[in-house]
Amino acid sequence: MKRAFFLLVVLCLAVIAPLVRAQQAEQTEREAMYYRYLEFASLVKGGSIQPHWMADGSSFWYTEGGPANTVIWKVDPKEDTKNPLFDTARLRQVLTDALDHEPPYQGLPFDKFTFVEEGEKAVKFTVEGKEFILQLDTYTIARAPVLSEEEKNRLVPRIGQKGLSGWPEAREVLSPDRRWFASLKEHNLWLRSTYDGRSVQITSDGVKDYQWAAATHWQVGPWAVWSPDSFKLAVKKEDSRAVESVLVAHWLKPSAEVEWFHKPRTGGPLPQTKLFVVDILSKRQVRLDTGEEPDHYFYILGWRPDGSELLFLRTDREHKKLDLMAANPNTGATRVVLTETQKTFVIRPTYFRDWMQLFTLLEDGNRFIWMSERDGWNHLYLYDREGNLIRRLTEGPFPVLRPRRGKGVVAVDEKAGWVYFTALAEQRLYDGHLYRVNLEGKGFKRLTEETGWHTIQFAPSKEFFLDTHSTVDRPPVVELRRADGTLLQTLSKANIDALKELKWSPPEEFVVKAVDGKTDLYGVLYKPYDFDPNKKYPVIDHIYAGPQRTNVPRTFIHWPVPQALAQLGFIVFGVDARGTPGRGKEFQDVVYGHFGRHEIPDHVATLQQLAEKRPYMDLSRAGIYGYSWGGYFTIRAMLLAPDVYHVGIAGSPPVDAYTGATIYEPYWGYQKQIKRATSTPPTLAWRATSKASCS
Repeated sequence: MKRAFFLLVVLCLAVIAPLVRAQQAEQTEREAMYYRYLEFASLVKGGSIQPHWMADGSSFWYTEGGPANTVIWKVDPKEDTKNPLFDTARLRQVLTDALDHEPPYQGLPFDKFTFVEEGEKAVKFTVEGKEFILQLDTYTIARAPVLSEEEKNRLVPRIGQKGLSGWPEAREVLSPDRRWFASLKEHNLWLRSTYDGRSVQITSDGVKDYQWAAATHWQVGPWAVWSPDSFKLAVKKEDSRAVESVLVAHWLKPSAEVEWFHKPRTGGPLPQTKLFVVDILSKRQVRLDTGEEPDHYFYILGWRPDGSELLFLRTDREHKKLDLMAANPNTGATRVVLTETQKTFVIRPTYFRDWMQLFTLLEDGNRFIWMSERDGWNHLYLYDREGNLIRRLTEGPFPVLRPRRGKGVVAVDEKAGWVYFTALAEQRLYDGHLYRVNLEGKGFKRLTEETGWHTIQFAPSKEFFLDTHSTVDRPPVVELRRADGTLLQTLSKANIDALKELKWSPPEEFVVKAVDGKTDLYGVLYKPYDFDPNKKYPVIDHIYAGPQRTNVPRTFIHWPVPQALAQLGFIVFGVDARGTPGRGKEFQDVVYGHFGRHEIPDHVATLQQLAEKRPYMDLSRAGIYGYSWGGYFTIRAMLLAPDVYHVGIAGSPPVDAYTGATIYEPYWGYQKQIKRATSTPPTLAWRATSKASCS
């Protein structure tokens, strides 16, 4: 009996052990694939170009290849030519003589340089820590004058004021005449000379918590803007004394360190910002009249070309009213040029640095192009200096790209009369294309052809542009085109041969209906490298759902985590539900006053519709993952749809709206809704409605 039992155990082990080892081997391979997919972008070679425009405004050079085979190409769009800028063999020979040994590898021993003579006849570059000057016509080479470290760094902007806990740093701002850097030091405004390095203090009344301002996390933008003549600075001064302080403990140092910083809380006091124009010679401060109402946000746009006025934006706390304002820099008197209003919010308030894209000043300084969603779609309007509407430039059921998603107005060629801008396609939502229209509001035309997302780099001459485009399943290509869209040549195509080792297959784009049964939602689905349609796979909903940006990728190279997670044996998907930007005002306004109400129901509806046609998706093993607002909605999904989502990982979730960032107040319908529910967090206040929608 004992012997029989022993033999049975041995037999079982003989059968089970290989299975265990196979499972372990499979898991090890999956983990290896996960980490390799995190490096996805590094395996895509080519398909991108960083142009360096030359003196004629049309030609440019760019670097291609790695250290072993570096080539620098010169492209002349007018001649439609692409040739090496340097004779590599000849250059390597003169460098061998100058260095007393041959440079390594076979290509150019440098990947960047600067032109140092008029007519672009000579270049300066660095090899092995030594600077050389090369005459391009004769290939004679000489050592560049040796500069001290201080001299080298005089034209390099420094950090004037460090940010706290990862907040933006206040870097020096170079004056147009390149004589001075504006800087912040010890709460005040300073200048640093690029000629001799000396520092000059301009203000002395700044103190802790009431200081000349750097950019902050909740109001990112230029903290100082020089006048065209380099004699004046437009600067902010910020009073944070009434703003609540937050403690940050740094535990990962040998000794724990603690720091405090001001963070405005929902419904609480905001920093009170004042705008000044400071004369750097007389040190005279002129305060601009920005009104008596507190709790405004300001964004300095810049100066008119003749320096006669400073232009800036002002919005109220709810972001329902946005003013374009002009200020007299000598008296501080201001005028409202244009006012934009909405019942919900005029502009997504999250990224203040993108406000500048709402406004494009033409070269004459007397006209400007303005972006507005006043008819429900983001479009372009032409105004005169006084704020009188000249004409509408674009219209239709599609949006010109808003800040953060794209560039909006890419270029304006006033001489030819064209405005170039990026917009989403009507036929295939979320494809970003380049269009143009003339300043008369006519000649509207799409200039890019292939489906997908197009990133545009215009030549300074406005006669040519580079078009880099891809989709989630098509690798990037870089094309050179004339301003009218005519294709000249393809400059770079991505090589994805290295992806074969990953057994990569393209993500799947999909369209489903929102929980309302009528609104189309667009997303992307990822499968593991060894996908078998006859198997059952657990599912991960990769969520963000914050109202200020979309989450689903539109390009071949994108954030790698969702695709990497799939390699561990999951089906991973993402979808842009209602309340996200990019599809018109009505689609995004779903979020207004109902933050958290529709997002999870839309994701649940997406999950269920995907599984109906994909039997390999195992809904009994569905999880959800997200970071920041994705962390918040992960928790929300676990609470409101526990029968759907069984596992959740929430990274850095803003779980309490009332202690969150004030820049989200406009989405919540500040102020009454926030103040009347101070005893009940929004997560619970809106739970009943959300639960009913999910069940």
